Amino acid sequence: MDYKQLFAERIGGVEFGESTAIYKFEKIKRAKAKARELHPDLEILDFGVGEPDQMAPAPIREALKREVDQSENRGYADNGIPEFKEAAATYMKNFFNVELDVVSEINHSIGTKPALAMLPLAFVNPGDVVFQTVPGYPVMATHTQYLGGEVVDLPLLEENAFLPDLSSIDPALAERCKLFYINYPNNPTGAVATDEFYDELIAFAKKYNILIVQDAPYATLVYGGKRTSILQRPGAKDCCIELHSMSKAYNMTGWRIAFFCGARWAVDALANIKDNCDSGQFKAIQKAACAGIADGSLAENIRVHYETRLRRMVEVLRDVGFDASMPGGTFFLYTKAPKGAGDVVFANAEEASLYLIEHQGISTVPWDNTGPFVRFGAVFESDGDADDERVLATLSERLKQADLKF
Repeated sequence: MDYKQLFAERIGGVEFGESTAIYKFEKIKRAKAKARELHPDLEILDFGVGEPDQMAPAPIREALKREVDQSENRGYADNGIPEFKEAAATYMKNFFNVELDVVSEINHSIGTKPALAMLPLAFVNPGDVVFQTVPGYPVMATHTQYLGGEVVDLPLLEENAFLPDLSSIDPALAERCKLFYINYPNNPTGAVATDEFYDELIAFAKKYNILIVQDAPYATLVYGGKRTSILQRPGAKDCCIELHSMSKAYNMTGWRIAFFCGARWAVDALANIKDNCDSGQFKAIQKAACAGIADGSLAENIRVHYETRLRRMVEVLRDVGFDASMPGGTFFLYTKAPKGAGDVVFANAEEASLYLIEHQGISTVPWDNTGPFVRFGAVFESDGDADDERVLATLSERLKQADLKF
């Protein structure tokens, strides 16, 4: 059987599986394995992970224990249960002062990743253009490319506060654009969007008839400023859909529960696609999320946990020469990569990151889209708050041993 003839061109056709290119996260994984082989007694300090280091709050876990035994929760959830939509609407009201109609302006999803993947099915035809910011989450582009759309990368530059420069966009491309993906607070840069930027983007979207897709899983993790939603801004509900996740705000990564909200015509279109792709998240998980989603104290405790770690990480990194500063949001520190270590010169951030893993047992994530940067996550493993200082002191010691050059 010539099974290679069966593969769609969108995943490589007959060449699927033959590529020798190695994705950067696979390189990091291999480098960790090499470090363990070379230094079997060395503790790997993993600042490269992108998911919470703690369990979901107790009220949410206790609610799941109760709800899993209720017979009414056994069936398909389809496009969500009313209780979760109500809780999500309360969350938007309590956290962002955004009023939503629970029938037409909000719907649940099995995490934000599937929702981001499904959106192009509702809007993108072959030849259409989609804008995405880089560096960023690759899922935003993948499915547009699957459908024959064109993805245009908009760089997030430090000199522009890691916001896309709308004035630099070719009007001819804007005329062909259907979706404009943004992500604030931003992974990996930690930048937070301003009201002025949101207003400019909304005006841009209306001028060119574009749907703004704001991926907001870190919306509650903001430091030194206010929590924001693009839906707070005038006219946003005409042209914006915003995605919120419980994964980061409530340490519910593996639970796979999120929601999308905003322009009712966009919510309706995505719900229609979703209804043909899945049968909804387990009702017990939705009801468990209801026990905590609108509780500001639960989200605040998690926010403080990351802020405390981040502030200490900034001190450690600055002490050895990194130009590190507190992010506006997320649980990531994004900083310029070192140029070398000792007599070794790094050509890019990836080389710097691989060197730190193999020689010092420090795992980070490199980004070379708009210059050499590395991302340190405040989601490292420890034995609790009291053990955080030991981990960070070890990080400091190893970075000093590395003799980094900047």
